[in-house]
Amino acid sequence: MNALSARRRAFTLLEVLLSLALVALLLVAMDTFVFSMGELWGRNSDRRLFDQHVNAVTRFLQTEIRRAVLPPSARANATPVTAPEVTPANGPSGNLITYELPSGSRLFTWPDRPLPEVVCSLQVRPHDGLYVLWQSRLEKDFGTAPPRETLISPFITAMTYDYFDPTFKRWTTETALTNGSNNQPQPPQRLRLTFTYGALVRQTTIPLPTTPQGLPDF
Repeated sequence: MNALSARRRAFTLLEVLLSLALVALLLVAMDTFVFSMGELWGRNSDRRLFDQHVNAVTRFLQTEIRRAVLPPSARANATPVTAPEVTPANGPSGNLITYELPSGSRLFTWPDRPLPEVVCSLQVRPHDGLYVLWQSRLEKDFGTAPPRETLISPFITAMTYDYFDPTFKRWTTETALTNGSNNQPQPPQRLRLTFTYGALVRQTTIPLPTTPQGLPDF
């Protein structure tokens, strides 16, 4: 009786072969799933990395401009974002979106100790990307020497300007800064950045608020 029970509890050769076949099929299915997921992941890695870059650059510029419009950098009824004419060392001169950072930026590499009161301008160069041109007001050659340059993103291929018309209550996008009532280029209400990487194109907007009565529009 005990021998018969032992034989019933033991696996037959057919059962062992069937188990091995099932395990083999399961492993093949798992390998197919893993390799297909890896292929999909690799296929979309450029898209994900590009989107992460777009988001990071946009957040960085939003933070820098927000610092420029917050007290104590901005004063009551001041215009913290302007559009003066800037002459860089390597690019064409023109009226550029400009703001001031009292404590500079973590991306700036100084030849000596860092200085405060850093004036920053944004310039997009074809095939090169977006640069920040920067110089401290405390430097002896401020206003005469060309500003230093820091590349922010090589994937920004265009920067356009969104203006809000309060009369018609609508937005218009311009490829160049428009003149105000004083016949001077005026900053828009928003910057529109175009990022391009191969066939991938993304657009983001960055608000450029004023600071009435010393408070930002955030």
